[in-house]
Amino acid sequence: MTTNSPETRPLLQWSAAMALSGTIGAVVIQSGAAAPAVAFARCLVGGTLLVLWCLACGWLRPWSLSRRDLALAALGGVFLVGNWVLLFASYALSSISVSTVVYHTQPLILVGLAAAFLGEKMAKNQLVRAGIAFGGVALIAIGAHGDDGKPVRLAGIALALGAAVLYAGASFVAKQLKHVRPHLLAAVQCVVGAALLAPALLVTPLPSNSTGLLWLALLGTVHTAIMYVLIYASIGKLPTTTVALLSYLYPVVAVVVDMLAYGHRLTWLESLGMLAVLVSARAPPRRGRRASAGPDVIRGSDPCGTRTPARRSR
Repeated sequence: MTTNSPETRPLLQWSAAMALSGTIGAVVIQSGAAAPAVAFARCLVGGTLLVLWCLACGWLRPWSLSRRDLALAALGGVFLVGNWVLLFASYALSSISVSTVVYHTQPLILVGLAAAFLGEKMAKNQLVRAGIAFGGVALIAIGAHGDDGKPVRLAGIALALGAAVLYAGASFVAKQLKHVRPHLLAAVQCVVGAALLAPALLVTPLPSNSTGLLWLALLGTVHTAIMYVLIYASIGKLPTTTVALLSYLYPVVAVVVDMLAYGHRLTWLESLGMLAVLVSARAPPRRGRRASAGPDVIRGSDPCGTRTPARRSR
């Protein structure tokens, strides 16, 4: 791929987004805040910036969302923020790398949800991959050690699996909202999440020190608003093969950060389990197809897009 290739910019954007995803765990830990407070801050800061982005791009209009769209977006928001709370809580009970890799069972869980609720048939290879992936989770549970050198707590792995289920639920709902701009959908979900989590601050308040607050501001600004913009600006312009391969940057960066910053050391059994999960949870991409974040991903250089999405009949 030459530097003049039209895919160069989205390639860099997607790679940056995946690499940023891999550092989320470290930011959460460094903030020193409890999981509900971290998720609230991410929703508040990231959601506010995404709303401003949508306003600047002219996407917040009376016809942007129907009542059904808004209800589904709110439901997806409940799943999304619940997934964040469980995932952030799992870091302290296992490790960043363990939680992140176990969390990557979500694509297979989504396939199961589609089979259960949409009547989609599961292919034999999907069932085999699911078995291998969850066998990998079992190997991780047996062989992994936390950052303190002790075996990981099964509660941490259970929370990561719960987070994967909720994220699959959010993705399942998003499949029903393909006509909605993904930036707008993410903004609505963050606003809903901030409203839901605000009461939790009475029990798990935000950090009282400026350092912790700065880490949370970083999470909301860079790892939410900017990261989402990078994702939605790039995913529709890249072949599915490229997106699938570069998505591995997320767990790989998380493992490297965990090892370098927190001294996590992989056991051979843990490594084998992680490999099983990551290989199995990635569906073989169809050749020549481009990944899609929905029909409203714009393929122009303007980050706000120049095309107005067609209005649905209400």
